[in-house]
Amino acid sequence: MFWIIILGIATGMRTMTPLAVLCWFMALALLPVDNWTFWAAKIVSVIIFTLCALSEYYIDTLPQTSSRTRILGVSARLIAAALAGAMVAASFQEPLAGGILFCCIGALIGTYGGYHLRMYLARRVGRDLPVALAESALALIFAIVAAHRIHVDIKDAAAAARTFF
Repeated sequence: MFWIIILGIATGMRTMTPLAVLCWFMALALLPVDNWTFWAAKIVSVIIFTLCALSEYYIDTLPQTSSRTRILGVSARLIAAALAGAMVAASFQEPLAGGILFCCIGALIGTYGGYHLRMYLARRVGRDLPVALAESALALIFAIVAAHRIHVDIKDAAAAARTFF
């Protein structure tokens, strides 16, 4: 569940990045697709979520962008985290509630922790743009590493099941 929390933290930092990464992993067959998550493995989903993530990277650098800690920003992050957590739980063939809960906890950590860290670093650096770009890169790294570790955990669980039976 640790990696689901990291995925949630990435969602709190950049809403669309983890969903785009999960779509890529499912399209490349690195994560199993459950019956309801079939849409995530389609190329159209990969394209849409990737474009949304790239757009978010750009929009986040604009000075007039509203704070992620406003109710609409937090709500969007929690909805995206719930979807990402459910997708991962379905890949593990586990109850969706656990994946949703852990990913939403991570999203709250990423939303508020990322916001305060970014404000602190922007004051220290004197400009927001380099900090915003670094935060986008960190969110992408967190999402990729978490998805990869989830992939490894699923592979290890499958290998253990084959050995046991």
